[in-house]
Amino acid sequence: MKQFILSFIALVFFVFESIFAQLFAGDTFGDDKILVPHFMMIFIFFLTMYGSRKMGMLYGAILGLTYDVVYTEILGIYMFLLPFLAYLISKCMKILQNNILIACLTAFVFTAVLELVIFQMNTILSFADMPFGEFAKRRLLPTLLLNLAFIIVSCYPLKRIFEKLDLQGDAE
Repeated sequence: MKQFILSFIALVFFVFESIFAQLFAGDTFGDDKILVPHFMMIFIFFLTMYGSRKMGMLYGAILGLTYDVVYTEILGIYMFLLPFLAYLISKCMKILQNNILIACLTAFVFTAVLELVIFQMNTILSFADMPFGEFAKRRLLPTLLLNLAFIIVSCYPLKRIFEKLDLQGDAE
């Protein structure tokens, strides 16, 4: 039952991210700003922090592959990057205090890392020819602000859900 609930929540985040991107695409917030929701990734980050590393990495790989197939031109980048970031988050949370503020800050930092690595991979593979300064102004900052707002809104409900599901005992 826990796996069904967790899979359903992951699906909701995956679909919600797509719907949000479709609704707010274009010049809704300004013609030169690019907003990229990373709601599914934030779900994986909180799953890793409050659930288990094993579940975070597993869902990261599965949802990353799904994301690659549906949305990206580079197959495998999210499939490998999300489990890797989940692993790094689990290691960071062993060092840092595990309170809600630190968890939000960690999710924010790893969202920035995700966005920067994706940009760098797109630049290396010549899918993007935007200079870093323009990328930071047009995409990175608006994306980080959007995802920070989502982190603030969703951190406590996600924490409660993962604690209630008690994934620590099942996965490790």
